Amino acid sequence: MPFLLVTVCLGGVYALVADRLPERLATHFGSDGRPDGYASAQGLLWGCLGVLLAVGAGIGASLRLRMPAGSGRILIATGYFTAVVLGYPAAAILLGNAAAADASAVRMPLVQLAATLGAGALAAGLGWLLAGPDPEGRRPEPGRVRRLDLPAGVRAGWTRTVSSLPMAALASLMACVGVVLGLSAGWVGGGALLLGALSVAVHCSVRVTVDQRGLTLTPALFPVPLHRVPLDKVAEATSRRISTLAEYGGWGYRIRPGGSGLLLRSGEGLVLRRTNGREFVVTVDDAATAAALLTTYLDHQRCTEGD
Repeated sequence: MPFLLVTVCLGGVYALVADRLPERLATHFGSDGRPDGYASAQGLLWGCLGVLLAVGAGIGASLRLRMPAGSGRILIATGYFTAVVLGYPAAAILLGNAAAADASAVRMPLVQLAATLGAGALAAGLGWLLAGPDPEGRRPEPGRVRRLDLPAGVRAGWTRTVSSLPMAALASLMACVGVVLGLSAGWVGGGALLLGALSVAVHCSVRVTVDQRGLTLTPALFPVPLHRVPLDKVAEATSRRISTLAEYGGWGYRIRPGGSGLLLRSGEGLVLRRTNGREFVVTVDDAATAAALLTTYLDHQRCTEGD
């Protein structure tokens, strides 16, 4: 609905000012508010329409498929915000060009950026209220809890590496594009892409370790712990099959209401219920053995605390 409403409003603004628009519109502005890019009114409108419909269809499909689970309200609020943030600047550009004698005389001060974000925030709040709370979904059944025969005083560890070839390819592509963009157009955009590539690369191959200290995730690229869950912060450890797309909406380090995790593929995963009630999951082979070892250490810890 917000995307259709913004499209209709944008069409109405264009109908009001169409006879006063120059052939060439100022459509892009520098930090000083002066125009540094131009396009036709039809090009501006078709571009906005395409983006609005594409993003709206994507969010609508995600809601229809209930993906990720439990995040419908966030998706709806995001849709309202995105629609307004895309539509408001286009309407301001049309009105600004209609009021100026020449496209080069159009000014777009930075206060318009604040107005755009403010309008988007108000729209997101409206979407959040209209959506209402997410319905209670059926939680996935946890795997069977088992223990290892580990005598008291004996220490054992478990470790596996999980990798994602698509994420490694994405990191390489982003790095190449970042270098090309930096050399050709400047290092502001290129540097942002390179930082994004580094973030993806850090998560594309990770060693998962379980021992008496708890769970540790260490990137293969940098031997520095990426994430730790201490044993005293774990209430329960199980394993189950995880549908990455349906449950978390994507791959990589993901956050959703009630939980987070590192998901590089769908399939067997280690599921930790933390003492604060939140879940942390990681998809990795032989997760049942890791869960059993953590459960054994938890039993030893409770026995020690009982003594």
